[in-house]
Amino acid sequence: MPEFLEFRGVSKRFGTIQAVADISLEIKKGEFFSLLGPSGCGKTTMLRIAAGFEEPDAGRVFLDGRDITGFPPNERKVNTIFQSYALFPHMTVRDNIAFGLAIAKRPKSEIRAEVEKMLRLIQMTDQAEKKPDLLSGGQKQRVAVARALINKPDVLLLDEPLAALDLKLRQRMLIELDLIHDEVGITFLYVTHDQAEAMSLSDRIAVMDSGRIEQVGTPAEIYESPRTSFVAAFIGDTNFLEGRVLDCPDREYCRLAIAGMPEILCFNDKLIRPGQPIYLSIRPEKVHISRERPEEKPQRNYLPAVVEDVIYLGSNTKYWVRAAGYRIQVVRQHARYFLDEKPLRWKDDAWIWWHADDGFMLEHFRKADEGLLAVPPQKVGEPLNGK
Repeated sequence: MPEFLEFRGVSKRFGTIQAVADISLEIKKGEFFSLLGPSGCGKTTMLRIAAGFEEPDAGRVFLDGRDITGFPPNERKVNTIFQSYALFPHMTVRDNIAFGLAIAKRPKSEIRAEVEKMLRLIQMTDQAEKKPDLLSGGQKQRVAVARALINKPDVLLLDEPLAALDLKLRQRMLIELDLIHDEVGITFLYVTHDQAEAMSLSDRIAVMDSGRIEQVGTPAEIYESPRTSFVAAFIGDTNFLEGRVLDCPDREYCRLAIAGMPEILCFNDKLIRPGQPIYLSIRPEKVHISRERPEEKPQRNYLPAVVEDVIYLGSNTKYWVRAAGYRIQVVRQHARYFLDEKPLRWKDDAWIWWHADDGFMLEHFRKADEGLLAVPPQKVGEPLNGK
């Protein structure tokens, strides 16, 4: 698919704060694209620049090959859905949806036909005569989507549209938004700080921090092969272990030296050279745990461990273990659970292991990223007692 919405070298400053710093980004036609990051990272500023509510200090914005930088919002074929939905309280659902076409003075027969089509799309035909104060949060969100889509924009901009909903309703609306996108087929640019939302909805994601893009990729690429420590820590949980590369005998795998551990084998996806300092990241669900030492197999890393914390969560159990002086998180999925099996408990001896393909090396690590590793009482992968 060709590029459809494009930011070229876009920057924006508010006083002393650099909200967006020289961002170039290409979004394809029909794509569900998410800007993901913590509060203050610049994602909403990017959306407002696309909508025309903010002008960039530098750079250009293109839509379908046309430079729209400087165009007012009403001259851009984009519509925006905000957190508050901004429905007109004195209007019915039907009139809220029809508003854009009515302002454009379209024929009444066309307005009626298009509104009926939108009501069917959002499955609210039986709610058409209600006013917003009689609707649930999810229904208001669907009306806001329909009101935006009826104008047939080239791009729909969504600024954390599910933030005001409770967890179960938010999960249901994720499915509905995905279905609506598949039905209408236009480009969605979605802003969120919620990893689960971005991972479940998006074709691709741009992870942002401090006004810059850390990585762009599919949800699987972002999760399975993060390029920076920020991405690895922000998207899900991970274990960070500090070390250096000993050698890479066959270029496919490297042997790593990590204090207190035997040599660790890791897939060399970044072609890192021997002698370089690295941070090894291992997702908790990639680490296996058992009471007995497992059978040794090629390309596996094994460590004896002591269980320090256990949390049973139904679908999985989370363990925090001490291994070679490090506190490591392990997630054991319950594809099957045997009630007569003796579970691992606090202070039990255990073994953990992971395949070399399931770890990944990061060349750079920022101390600021450590705050994202919210695993009490000590950060994942940090040596205990400074050892």
